[in-house]
Amino acid sequence: MPKSKISITINEKTLQDIDSIIDNIYIRNRSQAIEHLAKNALGENKSAVILLGGDEGHIRIGRDEYRPTAKIRNSFVIELALKKLRENNFKTIFIVARHALLTRLFEMLKDGTGYGIKISYIEEKSSNGTAGSLRLLKGRISTNFLVVYGDIVFNKINIEELWNDHIKQNAVATIMLTTSSKPSEKGTVRVEGNKVLTFTQKPRKSDIYLVFSPIFVTEPQIFEYSGNSLESDVFPELAEKGLLNGHLSSEKEIHIHSKKDVDNLR
Repeated sequence: MPKSKISITINEKTLQDIDSIIDNIYIRNRSQAIEHLAKNALGENKSAVILLGGDEGHIRIGRDEYRPTAKIRNSFVIELALKKLRENNFKTIFIVARHALLTRLFEMLKDGTGYGIKISYIEEKSSNGTAGSLRLLKGRISTNFLVVYGDIVFNKINIEELWNDHIKQNAVATIMLTTSSKPSEKGTVRVEGNKVLTFTQKPRKSDIYLVFSPIFVTEPQIFEYSGNSLESDVFPELAEKGLLNGHLSSEKEIHIHSKKDVDNLR
């Protein structure tokens, strides 16, 4: 697409904020920084990935029901996710799952037109973890994108703030953080400011109650990191290299692990 040269007047503080996102990797100069921020503000080409990979038996909560296809009042869990994403201008959606679940989702959602979005279905043949599932998107996404796990309800989460926090910083990924009274069941983090210093998946014992919630924004660079699991392999490596940021959310997602979880929301 051809580009036009323009001249603008802008205050010094805003200019400093614009310059702060130049990382000399994806954003190499001030013009690219302004274009990057403008595209994100306009909601242009914002993409999101819904991860539902792994053994389908682990995602099933009934004979013919999966976590994302469970119905809460008048909407399915997956529909709540799509509506939330569309409200925040995520119009290109990728869903990663195995064959049976993917077929069920396609029967429900079709191409996404009815939700004002475009859905692409990515079939996972096999995977040993979340990083392997996400890596199926390599070559399909060329700019920063949002990732959410498909078995959560996140209506109250401010994903716009998470997104904006990421694009202002120099990090490969920015993960959402909340607190938990049971940190040994989650990925715990040690942070300084918004920089994640360490990421430990399901520690046996922990006096840290700040944990990873399964929503994050990342760059395509994440596809280059090895390992099967985001939580056990990729995030710890990014933290060690100073390339992982955290965004603290005052609201928490709700996990759908069983019919009881669904009943509690009805």
